[in-house]
Amino acid sequence: MRQIFLDTETTGLYHAQGHRVIEIAAVEVVNRRLTKHHFHYYLNPDREIDQGAQEVHGISLEFLQDKPRFADIANELIAFIADAELIMHNAPFDVGFLNCELGLIGQKKVEAITAKITDTLKIAKEMRPGQRNNLDALCRHFGIDNSRRTLHGALLDAELLADVYMAMTRGQESLMIGLDQPSHNVAEVNALSHAPILVKHATADEVTDHEAYLAGLAKSGNCVWNS
Repeated sequence: MRQIFLDTETTGLYHAQGHRVIEIAAVEVVNRRLTKHHFHYYLNPDREIDQGAQEVHGISLEFLQDKPRFADIANELIAFIADAELIMHNAPFDVGFLNCELGLIGQKKVEAITAKITDTLKIAKEMRPGQRNNLDALCRHFGIDNSRRTLHGALLDAELLADVYMAMTRGQESLMIGLDQPSHNVAEVNALSHAPILVKHATADEVTDHEAYLAGLAKSGNCVWNS
């Protein structure tokens, strides 16, 4: 299955208050490797950007004036994420905004477009309970270089998220190694199951030493084998 790592930047925190997506980025991973196939747009939200949000991502309304609107790129986005596992950090936030944008233009919800939705924040919290699990903290924990991340940016964050996910799930692919490739064929297994069992009896000296050892345990009251 294709995996798509997606991130958004928005005009504010709550889509229910009319806030909109102003940047969306997604990168493709196949067989745990980035394919360099990605999707990235800045979007004109047709509304003001909250000051707090702008301080986080550094995107100004002036910069977005000549950018496309979500409706202009929706079909391309749908084609990019269709039937893939969609992976996001704090997925309810991104999915909520995407479903709001899709609903405004009469499109299906993300859940009906993708094969699966995975939240890396949920995974991180289960792995590291009680610790900071934002993207910067996870990059530090797993030794991933995030020095370019001076501000939140959807494309860089999607790429970093892919690296974090690979680190969090490292080794899982090896759990299935050999299940489809048994170490012995049927004939070998049958031959081994019918092989004679070789029994090696203890020597007289070994029996004497063993009895002496049990006698010592008996004196201490810890021997249950001679009872």
